[in-house]
Amino acid sequence: MQAANKEHLYKLLVIGDLGVGKTSIIKRYVHQNFSSHYRATIGVDFALKVLHWDPDTVVRLQLWDIAVIGQERFGNMTRVYYREAMGAFIVFDVTRPATFEAVTKWKNDLDSKLSLPNGKPVSVVLLANKCDQGQDVLLNNGLKMDQFCKEHGFVGWFETSAKENINIDEASRCLVKHILANECELMESIEPDIVKPHLTPPRALSCSSCAKS
Repeated sequence: MQAANKEHLYKLLVIGDLGVGKTSIIKRYVHQNFSSHYRATIGVDFALKVLHWDPDTVVRLQLWDIAVIGQERFGNMTRVYYREAMGAFIVFDVTRPATFEAVTKWKNDLDSKLSLPNGKPVSVVLLANKCDQGQDVLLNNGLKMDQFCKEHGFVGWFETSAKENINIDEASRCLVKHILANECELMESIEPDIVKPHLTPPRALSCSSCAKS
């Protein structure tokens, strides 16, 4: 088998209020398992996911499972945790409206402390987690969610369930596609006269999803 000739390593943040399922999402995505008895993350945990993106490209994702409480929640500690990340998932629990109300605070905190070298914000996907636990009024109108994401600078949103393995992989592919496009843009701005056919940005992406199948 021919070795991949392109490798990317990206730090991704997984943030949101306590108990929204961040650890469960990461465990499902990386290890393909689920438990309802995970202990609350204290500080930061890490996981590595390797994607064979195409025959010539390997993408390694360093997932940071961040749990900050009290004054640290939107304080100086998050600045340390966010450093050098290329993208993020912000997670809320569809059964707990207060966790959705906190989404804009997480997004504003992230944007105020982290940006790409060209000054643009990093790509962020919103995860409406625990969608297996019944119908939720927050998601009854997908158009409203699309509008919310557009207004607050999310590149897409997905209903997810770590328990039922719903849309975890799809959300990740959406985020990675946007990160690759951002990296292409950054490299072209540094070396505009060099042609890089293998870094052609993907076509316009529409990653928002509320499919549960």
